[in-house]
Amino acid sequence: MSLPNGLTPDAAREQAARAYELDRKHVFHSWAAQSTLKPMVISAAQGSYVWDGDGNRLLDFSSQMVNTNIGHQHPKVVAAIQEQAAKLCTIAPGYANDARSEAARLIAERTPGELNRIFFTNAGADAVEHAVRMARLHTGRPKVLARYRSYHGGTETAVNLTGDPRRWPNDHGNSGVVHFFGPFRYRSQFYASTEAEESQRALEHLEQTIALEGPGTIAAIILESVPGTAGIMVPPPGYLAGVRELCDRHGIVFIADEVMAGFGRTGKWFAIDNFDVVPDLITFAKGVNSGYVPLGGVAIAPHIAATFDNRVYPGGLTYSGHPLATAAAVATINAMQEEGIVENAADIGARVIGPGLRELAERHPSIGEVRGLGVFWAIELVRDRETREPLAPYGGTSPAMTETVAAAKAAGLLLFVNFNRLHVVPPCTISESETKEGLAILDQALTLADAHTV
Repeated sequence: MSLPNGLTPDAAREQAARAYELDRKHVFHSWAAQSTLKPMVISAAQGSYVWDGDGNRLLDFSSQMVNTNIGHQHPKVVAAIQEQAAKLCTIAPGYANDARSEAARLIAERTPGELNRIFFTNAGADAVEHAVRMARLHTGRPKVLARYRSYHGGTETAVNLTGDPRRWPNDHGNSGVVHFFGPFRYRSQFYASTEAEESQRALEHLEQTIALEGPGTIAAIILESVPGTAGIMVPPPGYLAGVRELCDRHGIVFIADEVMAGFGRTGKWFAIDNFDVVPDLITFAKGVNSGYVPLGGVAIAPHIAATFDNRVYPGGLTYSGHPLATAAAVATINAMQEEGIVENAADIGARVIGPGLRELAERHPSIGEVRGLGVFWAIELVRDRETREPLAPYGGTSPAMTETVAAAKAAGLLLFVNFNRLHVVPPCTISESETKEGLAILDQALTLADAHTV
């Protein structure tokens, strides 16, 4: 039986062998020790599935890097890229073109409040870089506050904003970044027993951090509306509204990082829409066109944009608003609207994923907590539910995690993994039957994790 791209299994295996050979000779991989890496070859992808180099089909519960929100090879987006390539492959960013203009309009229509000016970048990290630059120039202040347990990208400013171990080798203590603790009741820094206490104490901590750092030195506070890679910790009620109030009180720019959580992932166009809060800047990427062509950007409030009405903004990119990327965004957003894809994410999360994971937690002692929204969920795996000792150390892995993930993969399920957590983050287009298929495989794999509990 042929793969979705027409390759026979034998042809796919031959092509995969060649791809692997060349990869190991010539490709330098990110976030990896090169000599020990054994990357899986992907030969084809369609909808919620990918096929490996041996022709095995795997359900993609990772959405790759949590970015294929519209699924793999959506025909409307593929067609839009092909049509744009025939019309205008590339043009310098100083010129207007219909793909970029229409993408900007569609994004601005969906942002909260009046964030209706769009600066396009190539990805999420450089979107964060430019958002911080805008905030610093707008306020004339140097510092930026970011939370521990966060990820904002791999470029210089973005990785220093990041609040996980990937920052450590890149942090020279000179970036102007100050970290603080955000709300996370399962592993609370504030000894909170309720969500309300966690929210209040986290806001008090942030207020004190601002006071001790000096409000007049702080340009921005950047937060993932719902932190992604760091653990999908949904903010408690009132927290983001409290951050908004602190920013207003002290003239601080509020940057919402929606690179992973935006464009349907939480069952809303933007994750911050779940909390009725309007930031000053939104960074986005990933789901804006499902990563079919690299694209990111910053959505800008009028008072920030006005800073540069008669003052040159000192930043730009050769591929800002690239026609192929923005044409893909136009097709993606229109398809999401026409096909009810954001609504599907909300429904699948509320009706299938959430209840399904909670049912697994009742039967598997290795599950300490499940949490999430839409198609954006995390499973916290522990050795001991009472002490909440994680199944892998912070910043590392363990045989228990390796065995569990390998068992899921062998049974046909790709998971997003970070330290002691499994993230259930399928495409926003996933069906109920596909979701249940993945949960059944996960159920079996978790028996290996259970074997490591006390």
